[in-house]
Amino acid sequence: MADTKREIERKFEFRTTKAGRRGVPDLTGTAAIAAVTDQGTAELDAVYYDTPDQRLAADGLTLRRRTGGKDAGWHLKLPVAPGVRDEITAPLGDTVPDALTALLRSRIRDTPLEPQVRILSSRKLSHLLDADGALLAELSTDAVRAERADATAAWTEVEVELADGADPALLDAVEKTFRKAGLRVSDAPSKLARALTETGGEPPARPAGPDTGPAGDTVGAHVLAYLREQRDTLIAQDPAVRRGLPDSVHQMRVATRRLRSAFKTYRRVLDPAETGPIGEELRWLAAELGVDRDQEVLLERIQTRLDELPRTLVLGPVRGRLKIWNVARRTGSRRAALAALDSRRHLALLDALDALLADPPLLKAAARPAESALPAAVLADYERLAGRVGGALSMDPGEGRDLALHEARKAAKRTRYAAEAAAPALGKPARKLAKAVKAVQSLLGDHQDGVVAREALRGLAIQAAGAGESAFTWGVLYAREEALAERRERELPQVWAATEGPAAAVRG
Repeated sequence: MADTKREIERKFEFRTTKAGRRGVPDLTGTAAIAAVTDQGTAELDAVYYDTPDQRLAADGLTLRRRTGGKDAGWHLKLPVAPGVRDEITAPLGDTVPDALTALLRSRIRDTPLEPQVRILSSRKLSHLLDADGALLAELSTDAVRAERADATAAWTEVEVELADGADPALLDAVEKTFRKAGLRVSDAPSKLARALTETGGEPPARPAGPDTGPAGDTVGAHVLAYLREQRDTLIAQDPAVRRGLPDSVHQMRVATRRLRSAFKTYRRVLDPAETGPIGEELRWLAAELGVDRDQEVLLERIQTRLDELPRTLVLGPVRGRLKIWNVARRTGSRRAALAALDSRRHLALLDALDALLADPPLLKAAARPAESALPAAVLADYERLAGRVGGALSMDPGEGRDLALHEARKAAKRTRYAAEAAAPALGKPARKLAKAVKAVQSLLGDHQDGVVAREALRGLAIQAAGAGESAFTWGVLYAREEALAERRERELPQVWAATEGPAAAVRG
């Protein structure tokens, strides 16, 4: 079993040899630190694993097998924010644990993980305590030696890691005290990053966006930068989905939708014959991920509506029936999503995206200046959306109109994504259009969620009646969803009208 801990720390190094000889200053009296207690010295031996082309290091991840100290074992560290990482640990063994390998699958694919660097640390550990003797942070002073092939490097670093629940402001206070004593925040985010740099093995940087030269102002450069961003999100959210982190499935699905939308919006920039098959695989992945997430959203909606009802309108074992219904629908759905991520099909999709971005099938239009070419692509999607909204509003209420509004919702997503992708080149007009269309998308999304909820409530009423329970409450909830849908339809013309000004600004 793997365990997870949120690690909030700051690393420091001595600015001069003289400061190093003076050593770490006494932190007693800094912020809430009332005492500093010596915890002895530990000898740590860590071997860091990566692919031969250092894919983990390039993304700021570290995987090590460490002996010595109180936490010997396998440690995988995933970046969360500057100075914040999630450390996932597994018991010591000779090979990388399967649980950790799975979290790295989107990055390593079938490439083996091999030892890359060995780091030996002689660690002097102290506890920073408050006036009640509670642990605020751990202070480590490490004498480090890194070994990589025939190269070696040595340095001393100081690390302060917050205890669970400690105020992050403590790190700022410690940094202020350290600066006066000749220490500064380390440039390297981790021991591994510094070891690679100082032994000549610095990992390659991932493409970050459009080039700075003339080609960087083309529509092709901007589209590719956007696609790289979504590809990277897809890869980064993979371990989050496996860990069951909040909103991770949603973020991963959004990345698949953005990619598919970009392929369609910019079909005159990238050859559809090449992007089309990848788009279909992205559709498959979104569907596999969506079963559990859609049910979760539906359950939350019904529970919220149920909580809003007066007690007098809740008749029979309504919450029990809802729980049984939810369990039945979600059984196996998460397992199926994880199986999709582990499948050869998913890995082939990631490989195909990498290949497309490494050698993009750019068409002649890709060389056009971004500022002149992007508006036309965005406005084409906007006009498509306008047609669907107008068509839906012209229909009488009912199932046909519900379906038309759902299609308009899909078009709104595509238009929003197109505007967001163009924003780096077009600036404020594109951002305003994206915001306005997002409001349309949200309204239509709430309408569609209500349509789905009504169908579920009808099914729950049938189940309740079949079991001899009262179906009254389910009928009340159905009526409320119906009334809410009518309200959203009345609001749509005004919300839609708010997009016309931003669209005109993009048109120029």
